[in-house]
Amino acid sequence: MISAFASTWKIPELRDRILFTLALIVIIRLGVHITLPGVDANVIKDWLDDMQKQDPASPTGGITALLNVFAGGGLQQAGIFALGIMPYISASIMVQLMTAVVPKLSRLAREDGGRQKITQYTRYITIGIALVQGFFVAKSLTNPGSIPYMSGIERFGELVPDPSFTWMALTVLTIVAGTVLLMWIGDQITEKGIGNGTSIIITVNIISALPGALIQAWKYFVTGDDVSPFRSVMMVVMIAMLLVVIAATVAITQGQRRIAVQYAKRVVGRKQFGGQTQYLPLKVNYSGVMPIIFATAVLSLPPMMLQWFFSGQAWATEIYGELVGGGTWYYLLGGIGIFLFSYFWVAMMFQPSQIAEDLKRNGGYIPGVRPGKPTADFLDFTMTRLTFAGAIFLTALFVLPVFVGYLVKLPPGSLVLQFFGGTSLLIMVGVVLDVMRQVETQLLQKHYDGFLRKGRIKGRYDRLQQGHKGAPRTAVVYLWTVIAVLIVIGITAYIYKGSH
Repeated sequence: MISAFASTWKIPELRDRILFTLALIVIIRLGVHITLPGVDANVIKDWLDDMQKQDPASPTGGITALLNVFAGGGLQQAGIFALGIMPYISASIMVQLMTAVVPKLSRLAREDGGRQKITQYTRYITIGIALVQGFFVAKSLTNPGSIPYMSGIERFGELVPDPSFTWMALTVLTIVAGTVLLMWIGDQITEKGIGNGTSIIITVNIISALPGALIQAWKYFVTGDDVSPFRSVMMVVMIAMLLVVIAATVAITQGQRRIAVQYAKRVVGRKQFGGQTQYLPLKVNYSGVMPIIFATAVLSLPPMMLQWFFSGQAWATEIYGELVGGGTWYYLLGGIGIFLFSYFWVAMMFQPSQIAEDLKRNGGYIPGVRPGKPTADFLDFTMTRLTFAGAIFLTALFVLPVFVGYLVKLPPGSLVLQFFGGTSLLIMVGVVLDVMRQVETQLLQKHYDGFLRKGRIKGRYDRLQQGHKGAPRTAVVYLWTVIAVLIVIGITAYIYKGSH
């Protein structure tokens, strides 16, 4: 594996792709920390400094943690990337569901050039969602005391000194522009970089919280005021559990049921086609991270409704705290929702009748199963059993922070427990595996050893088709030159501010 990492820098195209992706990642993180116009950055700085001094055991909330995952701290920083890539993800999910339900969109997806039109529709819907969400973010900044992820910031001053209509319009326009820029950066990473751009952006936002989580864990388990030998032992136990959870997540993510498919022999001219056995892979976790996103998105609606229509009432405040603060009901309802949404997503996206028809049309059949409807019923029955295992896994992963927190005396919403389950862990594992597969394909094409396979033995990889060309060398050089200039300016400003 070490030789595979070293070999990545020996291939010019792969090296340019990696450098291009890293440069765009730097730009993404810079955009998070650029404050929106008209927002007092000093108030945010004082509040964040005070947050670092708080008890590491303080909860950050269930839904609040999810918002920070997709925004990468942009909401707390009130940055131009405040919404992150979440509007694009919401639009993509909406369009995928509509494609499975609406016959016209389903036919369009199978036509030549149809996917490009659907992608265009997704971008338009993203702008519409960003406009609505940007308006609510801008409006909430005028009253930050009611925002769960900015609790207590009103003690440090007025966040928006002049909340006029002009400021509101400019802020909404800036937030929408930031979302569109992130969407474009994601497309550039997918086309000219390494990995899926949208997933890379989310993963970078998740990893950005890792240093803070490590610092909090060190303070809580090692250097805190009331540290005991029990806590130090629990830190070792947590590290061991984290490795086990990551290994289990990788195993389930990669796990699949391979259905043997036999193709009949056909003679066309002097050539013979078919007659060989291929496999139809059915993934155990077919729905991926979508059920968790669905469930948490649905759970985010009741708190907003309670805050808008029943503000100040005792029962509404109690329910609001349970859902937003990551209470018992949040995880109970979320677990049930994830289990149900797993079956819903598979029912919408997995079409056994269409697969059976395609196999029959191409002369393929499953040994022991008749073509046509019996094949569709067999695939549906097999997928239902696999979905049950995948749904149980997702539900267990979602509620895992509760049990880990109970073991080490931490609330489920604590930042320390964010990497023990849920959306964060699934996305990180999936993205890392996807990037490793792409890098390995490039290495094998150039006769280098991959992470798992030997390139000089698997000669058939020479025939793999090349995808999109990587980023031009000049673009990579320009990007890193601009980043170097920005770093020098930032260091100069920091030194100047410290000397005064």
